Amino acid sequence: MRNKRKQQKIFSGWWTVIASGITGFWGVGYYHYGLAALFKPISSELGFTRAETSLPSAIGRLQGGFEAPLSGWISDRYGPRWIAVFGIFMFGLSLFLMQYVNSLWSFILIWGIMLGTSSNLYTNPINTALANWFVKKRGLAMSIKRTLDGLSGVLVLPLIVWLILRTDWRTACLIGGIVMWLVPLPLVLFTVKQHRPEYYGSYPDGVKADEKTDDTHHMIQRGIKYAAEVEEVEFTVRQAMKTPSFWLLLLAGGCNYLAFPTINIHGIPFLTDIGFNEMEAGGMISLMVMVSIPLRIIGGFLADRVSRRRIRLLVTTAYILQCLGFGIYLISQARAAIYVWFVLYGIGIGISYSLYLPLQARYFGRKAFGSIHGISEMIMTPVGIAAPIYAGWVWDTTGSYITAFTLVTILLGIAAFIMLFTKAPKHPLNITDVTQLT
Repeated sequence: MRNKRKQQKIFSGWWTVIASGITGFWGVGYYHYGLAALFKPISSELGFTRAETSLPSAIGRLQGGFEAPLSGWISDRYGPRWIAVFGIFMFGLSLFLMQYVNSLWSFILIWGIMLGTSSNLYTNPINTALANWFVKKRGLAMSIKRTLDGLSGVLVLPLIVWLILRTDWRTACLIGGIVMWLVPLPLVLFTVKQHRPEYYGSYPDGVKADEKTDDTHHMIQRGIKYAAEVEEVEFTVRQAMKTPSFWLLLLAGGCNYLAFPTINIHGIPFLTDIGFNEMEAGGMISLMVMVSIPLRIIGGFLADRVSRRRIRLLVTTAYILQCLGFGIYLISQARAAIYVWFVLYGIGIGISYSLYLPLQARYFGRKAFGSIHGISEMIMTPVGIAAPIYAGWVWDTTGSYITAFTLVTILLGIAAFIMLFTKAPKHPLNITDVTQLT
């Protein structure tokens, strides 16, 4: 009887956090970090240039950008569970089909279109579920997920490198797909709920209702009042897009977005070009991610305790640190400077990743979070497309990544400047019903 009572005390939202973290751990490990390990083996075997090898990742971001508003709207309107389950299944299938890649078009189809689409199909709904189930503890919940995402760079990336060295890149992808089906798929199926906690007799963060009631509308209204305690108001999509905060946040995030795919895809090729072996290069990427992990937790802790007016200052600091990391290497270009670069960049990534989504939710609320975030992803898509292709083209034409790294450094500085002035939006004049998303 005691064990049963203890189990009842566990808030369902925390099971969603665990499921989303494990899903991200494996999925991010393969899609975001894994391509750095797969990059040279695939390009060498199939005879691709570096720009061509970067193309599927860019197309995946394009596909995800067009799909993100739809998946966000479906998650807001009907719930995130089933679309997330479909995305995870498709992700595993895509890695399985990598066995049959033997040309650029098949690489684009499977890694670019299928894997890129499936990654976005489960990511946005899971983030929406977390935003719905947490308010005052949202930073902690999302930082736990982001921490597990980061651990993939420390644990999954070296595993992929090891699998490639022991077998080949096709087998490494096959194993990734099988694991995705066996672990994340059932976890998300049985733990992610379709609706916000008010539909299940609870408030966000696991706060219990004072009185039992079957009136869902009453519960939702009480949940809105609960969120208002931290100045959170639920915007519709149109209301959010009419605020300067939406566009400034988008512009700053877009400038910062350039660095992530550039490092993830070209990091290992760049390091091996300048003398690191494959395991050392993978270790350097893992070092960068490892440094970010404690900062992800700290960032989440701060997100729940710092007012929404000051969160932007923490994100600004994170962007400055990333900019400094790139800048120090560009000035010195010594091997030792790479360690400083990766450490500073890792710290900045840890802080910004744990704060960006909570900041977006704190600014615009839970009601249309999936739709608002999906539209943001769609608008930022051109950046994600251009970054890895441009970096690959720069190397193909100059034999160096320096020009690409210089542009990224400048844009990170611009991102910090913009974020400094991205203040919280004023409350909308008309607070609409929770079912009115647009």
